[in-house]
Amino acid sequence: MGARGDRWSVANPLQSPQRRRRPVLVAALSVLALLAACAPGPHVSSASAAGHATPAALVFRHPGVVVGRSQLDTMRAKVRAGQEPWRSAYEQMRTSRYGSLAYTPHPAEVVPCPPNAGPPACLAEREDAIAAYTQALLWSVNGNSAHARKAVEIMDGWAQVIERHTEGNADLQTAWAGSTWARAADIVHAGYPQWQAPAVQRFKWMLRKAYLPAVTAKVPDYNGNWELAMTDAAIGIAVFVEDHKVFTEALDRYRARVPAYFYLASDGKLPKPPPGGSMNTPDKLAAYWFGQRTYRDGLGQETCRNFMHVGYSLAASGHIAETAWQQGVDLYGPTAERLKAALEFHARYQLGAQAPAWLCGGDVQRTMGPDVEVLLNHLQNRLHATLPETRELAERQRPGGTDDLFVAWETLTHAQNPGTAV
Repeated sequence: MGARGDRWSVANPLQSPQRRRRPVLVAALSVLALLAACAPGPHVSSASAAGHATPAALVFRHPGVVVGRSQLDTMRAKVRAGQEPWRSAYEQMRTSRYGSLAYTPHPAEVVPCPPNAGPPACLAEREDAIAAYTQALLWSVNGNSAHARKAVEIMDGWAQVIERHTEGNADLQTAWAGSTWARAADIVHAGYPQWQAPAVQRFKWMLRKAYLPAVTAKVPDYNGNWELAMTDAAIGIAVFVEDHKVFTEALDRYRARVPAYFYLASDGKLPKPPPGGSMNTPDKLAAYWFGQRTYRDGLGQETCRNFMHVGYSLAASGHIAETAWQQGVDLYGPTAERLKAALEFHARYQLGAQAPAWLCGGDVQRTMGPDVEVLLNHLQNRLHATLPETRELAERQRPGGTDDLFVAWETLTHAQNPGTAV
């Protein structure tokens, strides 16, 4: 765990003031959250949610966490018609261990996730969330209600048991699992009335008490993949439980963190520092950017760490912006140039281009996973931008499976599938 998501900080981040105040915050949030979780939210119609609403006036659309209804419809049609790459992507998902109707979840009351280690509950939670999402997608394609029942079984099992996450990687673990739980729940709840209200409310309460306090914590000096993954979970949960405040805060975090993670020359000679943090001098920024002192369009804060973590950040950025877009809020537009530059920059070297001496001393770690489909779909298929390197990388990776963390089956859901946000 820690090798994939540890954080950078001058001081020990576990001793930060935000950490010491968390028990009080959790208690306060819990009371408010219980009231909100039990209040019925509006059911959206296509007409009522049309256009780009402001967050305060927004009526939430379901399903609308990363994947919208029109995208599910397109995915289903392409698979049933045997078209590629969707058919192969579906078969990859269907035959995975996550797609089995015999899948057995392993809920735990406490999920401890220390850095550099992952006990069984830590692994099981991520896998069970991906399994629930996989079963939801299978049901969306083949209509077999047994898959919807399996997704409910997995989600209800955890909702009845889990209390908290602990240890140094708790926030990141909560982000990875929480983002996937929200995707699964929103799809099932939108079309499977057999998931009855008491169980749905129990699952919403689980997300509020055991996930939201962690994924909304302040982590300005951590590596940016943390905050982006946390915001991915926060915005997905906000949509599912219909929480305008959390939704708006997630929009603001995206707007602040994406420009601080992916560099453009228009930022000036130095990257933008994360708001509220201490990385605000040339030397501190260079250390925070893993020794990099030459900044070019598309460079990421963790590029000189490895491309795996940049991939996490690209995927999380896509999830956040796509969820907002499904809800009628355009986060993509103001960051489109930055995201395009980041995709093309990293795809070029991931595909094998020789890194110049100014970039990470000429040595880059080409470890990016199946992380580009969501962003590529919007930039290429909605905005009609040209991204030749990213397109080639996506085509080489297809069908993109899952990283077993928080990215799953995005060739199936987003390859050439612009959909409509209605």
